[in-house]
Amino acid sequence: MSVFGNYAHYYDLLYRDKDYVGEAEFIHNLIKTHAPNSQDILELGCGTGNHATLLAKTGYHLHGVDLSQEMLHRANERLSQCPQELAARLQFTQGDIREVRLNKTFDVILSLFHVISYQTTNQDLLAALTTAKKHLKPGGIFIFDVWYGPAVLTQPPTVRVKRLEDELIQVTRIAEPVMYPNENLVDVNYHVFIKDKISGTVDELRETHTMRYLFKSEIELLLSELQMQLIESQEWLTNQQPGFNTWGVYFVVKR
Repeated sequence: MSVFGNYAHYYDLLYRDKDYVGEAEFIHNLIKTHAPNSQDILELGCGTGNHATLLAKTGYHLHGVDLSQEMLHRANERLSQCPQELAARLQFTQGDIREVRLNKTFDVILSLFHVISYQTTNQDLLAALTTAKKHLKPGGIFIFDVWYGPAVLTQPPTVRVKRLEDELIQVTRIAEPVMYPNENLVDVNYHVFIKDKISGTVDELRETHTMRYLFKSEIELLLSELQMQLIESQEWLTNQQPGFNTWGVYFVVKR
């Protein structure tokens, strides 16, 4: 089972306050700036398909890949509720972004919500970047975001508690981090309580998400190994210059 395991059942609720609409518009603008004639997009680590669906509404054809069967089940549920014209522009496939090969190339490749930071070793990173290169048309662009090292070290992660509910359940999520400075890794240990509002029963689940924080210079080195060019790197959603308080940074790479 993937790292998101049972967590996938509560994923959309936990992130319902995430600005998917604003993020999809931001991505669309990046594409129009750097690859304006793009039509086909591959999303590596598509999750439950929120970004993919919104971008398809803009007119793109999206192929999403995710390791988690649970996430893809939710994505296909979303797909089944879409109008036929929209659904025809969406496709979801189970696969490991380090290994998947679709025998097709795309104008744009996306890997969002820190999916690249889930690649915790140099070998994992190179494998994921190689997947992107192999699926990218010449002149195409690869957009991804990461946990940014300068900010993680300046403002280390702390224990966080998040509470959300809908008409059926109440969710309390506790995130407790453990840092490994010599590996540039953070274990985020999740303890989640899910209360059924009708029966009053409470379920628990525990999962650890290991994240790698990355630095611009090491990303440039990895890209140089693959003969790919970094063309833009800014703060996610703001386009400000990254600094010591910038946890989320996006990179635009051209083949």
